[in-house]
Amino acid sequence: MIELKAVSKVYGKKKNTFSALRDVSVIIPDGASVAVVGKSGSGKSTMMHIMSGLDHATSGQVVIDGDDIVTFKPRKVDKFRSETMSFIFQSFFVQGNESCYNNVSLPLEIARVPLRRRKAMIERALAAVGLEEKKRSRARDLSGGQKQRLAIARAIVNDPKILFADEPTGNLDSVTGEAIEKLLFEYNKKQGATLIVVTHDEDLANKCDMQVHIKDGQIASINTRQEITNQTQPLTTRPLSRGKVML
Repeated sequence: MIELKAVSKVYGKKKNTFSALRDVSVIIPDGASVAVVGKSGSGKSTMMHIMSGLDHATSGQVVIDGDDIVTFKPRKVDKFRSETMSFIFQSFFVQGNESCYNNVSLPLEIARVPLRRRKAMIERALAAVGLEEKKRSRARDLSGGQKQRLAIARAIVNDPKILFADEPTGNLDSVTGEAIEKLLFEYNKKQGATLIVVTHDEDLANKCDMQVHIKDGQIASINTRQEITNQTQPLTTRPLSRGKVML
């Protein structure tokens, strides 16, 4: 379970400060698919970065499976992240001159997985996204959709318990985007992993078990699967101060 407790994030100093997050509290159950939704600059990516330990909260707690990662030293955060979570970004960030095989191998090298175990894990991840025949191809020779599938293979190769995806379909056409969404939700359901998606896409958000709407650095509303399914009107605001949501 992931829980943010009164998390705030302030950038800058003195008169040049900017509050990216203000007193954010939310509970995300294990195995849930969650959409973090908001306009550009709303704080949704900051929330993901703090939740994952990529950035450090100015105040508050980020509790994952009982551990407050805000208290971790940098080396311990890095180790925890490499063993627990993975990331998929809109811009892919694959190594263009490296083969697909070597791209997927990178997280295993960082996590110091023994060489004898890597081959089977890499081939399984590539097969899961339909790229098994491209394992020796250079990443730069792939199409945009194939690069995003490669990014997913790299993200799931070490079986993360938490998968973060920041606008994973933002640079893709609708058909390719739907294929990527299917891969993400299949991993979420089959592996029981927590999937956290930062997105502008309402259709993608509506497929998630839970929606967290961010506005001006604060949670404007939280909706669960039943509420999303039942709604025929635009999402209504339900302040978090009336109680946290637990699926």
